[in-house]
Amino acid sequence: MSNFAENLKGLFQFLKSKSFLKQIIFAVVGILVFVFLLQWWLGVTTNHGQKIQVPNLHKMSLADVQTKLNELDLDYVVIDSASYNPNYPNKSVLEQNPEPGDFVKEKRKIYLTLNPSKYRDVLIPDLNGRTQRQATTHLRSIGFKVGTNITYVRDIGKNVVRGLKYKGEKLEPGTSLPKQSTIDLILGDGNAN
Repeated sequence: MSNFAENLKGLFQFLKSKSFLKQIIFAVVGILVFVFLLQWWLGVTTNHGQKIQVPNLHKMSLADVQTKLNELDLDYVVIDSASYNPNYPNKSVLEQNPEPGDFVKEKRKIYLTLNPSKYRDVLIPDLNGRTQRQATTHLRSIGFKVGTNITYVRDIGKNVVRGLKYKGEKLEPGTSLPKQSTIDLILGDGNAN
């Protein structure tokens, strides 16, 4: 038991000694210097406090976007082409993320959605034998306009679809036209036997 007491007494003497106190002070100062240097390094490498306001890129062409973002040290990524919007120029910016007015840091990527150059093409369905109302509803639901230039052909079914026309030419089912095209109906007149 006396050996344990001597060891304990020696430990207390070491904890009270100047060399132990110096080592504790060196360790605390070392940790504080390390934390300060780490905080300074993170501030420099992450551009802490730097803010660049995101410009409004809507309706701008990609060339103009690139020029504008290069001036601000920002990058861009085209993520999608949305549905065609005739109110915007072809291949211009429809949407952006982050939004205009948001603040970002340099080299931040701005994600862009562009306006395609035209409406996408849609397949012409086979509407032969459908009523005028059914055909009109179906064509509008897939993105076409239905014209008022109706052609009637001799047929037993009154107002039954017997074909479709686009710009005066008869359309075959399975061909494709751009959305928003105007399609005229060829209908039966109900006068055949």
